[in-house]
Amino acid sequence: MQKKDFHITAETGIHARPATMLVQSASKYESDIMLEYNGKSVNLKSIMGVMSLGVGQGADVTITIEGNDEEEAMEGIVATMASEGLGE
Repeated sequence: MQKKDFHITAETGIHARPATMLVQSASKYESDIMLEYNGKSVNLKSIMGVMSLGVGQGADVTITIEGNDEEEAMEGIVATMASEGLGE
């Protein structure tokens, strides 16, 4: 299992466009990928789930990945977070 915490630095948080990019990135992998915020956990492959969390600037989120390609998936998600300027 891969697990990583991110601090959201983007001014708009995880709004529609970056959420779509994260979902597209997560959907490339077989592994189960979960996004956790404020005690709620949603499937990162679900745009509705991600948007329902309402993650804003300054939020701390955790991404957990479990499956056959979890290491590759984590690298992809980290790259997407960086390229979208979402967090660190």
